[in-house]
Amino acid sequence: MAEIKIYNAQSAHPDFHFNKEIYLDVPNGNNLAIIGANGAGKSVFVDLLTGKLQCKYGGQVSLKENGEELYRDRVKYISFRDIYTMSDNKPTYYQQRWNATENEESPLVSEIIGEKKCADNQELIHNLHIEDILEKRLIFLSSGELRKMQIFKSIINKPRVLIIDNPYIGLDAESRDFVNNLFAQLSAKEHIQIILVLSNPADIPALIHKVLPVSNMELLPLMDTEDFLADKGLQSQLFPDPLTPSLPSDGKNIEPEPYNVAIEMNKVHVTYFTKRILKDLDWQVHCNEKWALLGKNGCGKSTLLSLVCGDNPQAYANDISLFDVKRGTGESIWQIKSHIGYLSPDVHTYYRSDITCLDVVASGFFDTIGLYRKPNDEQRAQALEWMKSFAADHLADKNFLQVSYGEQRLILLTRVFVKMPSLLILDEPLHGLDVTKKKLAKAIIEKYCSSPEVTLIYVTHYRHEIPSCVTQIKELVKIQ
Repeated sequence: MAEIKIYNAQSAHPDFHFNKEIYLDVPNGNNLAIIGANGAGKSVFVDLLTGKLQCKYGGQVSLKENGEELYRDRVKYISFRDIYTMSDNKPTYYQQRWNATENEESPLVSEIIGEKKCADNQELIHNLHIEDILEKRLIFLSSGELRKMQIFKSIINKPRVLIIDNPYIGLDAESRDFVNNLFAQLSAKEHIQIILVLSNPADIPALIHKVLPVSNMELLPLMDTEDFLADKGLQSQLFPDPLTPSLPSDGKNIEPEPYNVAIEMNKVHVTYFTKRILKDLDWQVHCNEKWALLGKNGCGKSTLLSLVCGDNPQAYANDISLFDVKRGTGESIWQIKSHIGYLSPDVHTYYRSDITCLDVVASGFFDTIGLYRKPNDEQRAQALEWMKSFAADHLADKNFLQVSYGEQRLILLTRVFVKMPSLLILDEPLHGLDVTKKKLAKAIIEKYCSSPEVTLIYVTHYRHEIPSCVTQIKELVKIQ
């Protein structure tokens, strides 16, 4: 394992730097958790540690193993940003995932990894339970499957230090346990140093020895894990309880939509490249009902939602009605989307527009990935009011691609509400949010859904995150 020493270090980037110089000494043999709120400076610290951000003259950042300086290629950093370049293809609009039913240009996972590397790492493939995704095309992987692929791809390159940003994003409970066991094995048997970047104290696994809290662009003193977990005062300082949210819609009524059944599916089936994703699925969601949609990674949740949101052309080959209208009887995608406020991992993965956070929120009025129509003054004011509700108005003028992953997720969640939709479809909406923002977002969702005109479909791998208004559950089972 590596010894980390940082002396008098500061980022040379004018926009990404700490409030004061950094001093840190992590002795050899310690796995580390870097923990703090969204935007606290965790990613800036890791970029400085890995050399992505240049250190100002006079500062020192050193990672040594057995007294020898580690080459940077032996220090691997996994973040969701890696997904954008994983296949060496530029990002594409997420609807292409569903339209490309015969897209031979999308590479197989085994092709990206390499056939020999897959053959040489069968035990690791089995431990991660990724046998079934190796012959999938990258464009069809769920967010959880993408995360497993990232971890596998990094480990087979045999790093000495493995840094992972929010490793549990998109993983079901079983997969989280497998990943933690894998990290423990890598640490104990391969002597790989594990550094996890986290936004929730509850995510700290038993293999972590030291915790480095980060708050408001400042590193707090390094602590033993037991001491950090026992210090509830410090945790409250890092993640204070949010204020009771006030919604822009308070005092206003959401316009009731002229439909009785939001979603009706009869014997729905979806197949890609001879792989059956959904089979004989029946589901009916009435107006004003609140549902949780559950299931393990790869069971078809995202595919099911794509049929609803107008993105998947296989909807026309199935018996599906949306808002009392059978698909394929003349309605446009935009008519369908006008009823829906939608957030999913796909939307986040492919939202790579170089615009301000306020413009991202305003794009929710037009259901576009990017902003191609200029919002009027009233729409911009409404977007800003929703940003205030989510405590995100300080990000309004910041570039979306320059804020942290968690802050991006918060902005995209805010985008869902601006047009005050009657049907909310929220696929893992709390991914990447810190403890405070999760509480705030959940409170906003529950308050918004208290309106009798609102229908909700909520997807999560964490049952404790299901809003209290949910009264019905649909659980998908992966087809073998």
